[in-house]
Amino acid sequence: ALVVTAIAGPRLAIFTGVRFTPMAPIHLVLYLSYFLVALVKANLDVAWRVFAPSLPIRPGVVRVRTGLVSPLGRLILANSITLTPGTLSVDILGDTILIHWIDCPPGVDIEQATQAIVGSFERHISGFLK
Repeated sequence: ALVVTAIAGPRLAIFTGVRFTPMAPIHLVLYLSYFLVALVKANLDVAWRVFAPSLPIRPGVVRVRTGLVSPLGRLILANSITLTPGTLSVDILGDTILIHWIDCPPGVDIEQATQAIVGSFERHISGFLK
């Protein structure tokens, strides 16, 4: 047990951002529910773009800001973005995430991109992570 603790101990620091509150499990369930709905909608959107070539595909790379401060929170946010079709997290740079977006409107700024891509994910994740 001491050897396992010595080996795994430094890696457990990623869990320092977890909120241990009575509402945290509820926020986790709400996040998972929201993620499932976003996943289905994104899959349908990408499938629709494949079958209807008249729909625009304007790929672009955008930066979005996150208010999450814990490494685990940022990791879950970036993975949530990547797992929804049409978006791909490329890199995490401090409080910004670089995202490849399948339909990037022309002239989009960082605030618009943040609200369109990250806003709801971040709101749900912040209920159980910092």
